[in-house]
Formats: sequence, C-alpha cells, structure tokens
Amino acid sequence: MKSKQKTPDFEQSLTELEALVARLEQGDVPLEDALKTFERGVALTRQCQTALRTAQQKVEVLLARNGGEEIAPFADEDEEEDDDGER
Repeated sequence: MKSKQKTPDFEQSLTELEALVARLEQGDVPLEDALKTFERGVALTRQCQTALRTAQQKVEVLLARNGGEEIAPFADEDEEEDDDGER
C-alpha cells in the first residue's frame, strides 16, 4: 500500500506548471493574480527540480551497484551545434 505523499508527484507538478505558464502567456491576468501565479510557478519548479535530482541519484546508485557505465551529462540539441550553426 502506498503512503500518502506530502507533495504532488513530478508529472502533476509539471502539468500544473505548464498550465500556469500558459495562463501568464495570455497576458490578461491582473497583476496581483500574476504575482501569485508566478510565486506558485516558482514553488512548482523547485518541486520538479527536487524530484529530478532524486531520480538522478537513484539512477546513479543503481548503476554503481550494477557496475554500469558512467553517467554522461545530457547534451541539448542546441548545445551540440558548432559555432556556425551546423552539427
């Protein structure tokens, strides 16, 4: 049986964050509401970052236990382009 989580899971936080961003991008949110929405977005971002760090640590532990390969940093497609914009 699963215990109750104190914070929402990663997917729930990300979905809510995406909805908040879409709401703010519309540009018709009153200033006070926009600030509250932004504040909630910051909190959700921190929750997502924490969940991702935890997942990364679990993967690292599992790889270390199994003698797996070293973890290489993830390279974004934009970072892979060389100076003249070609790959």
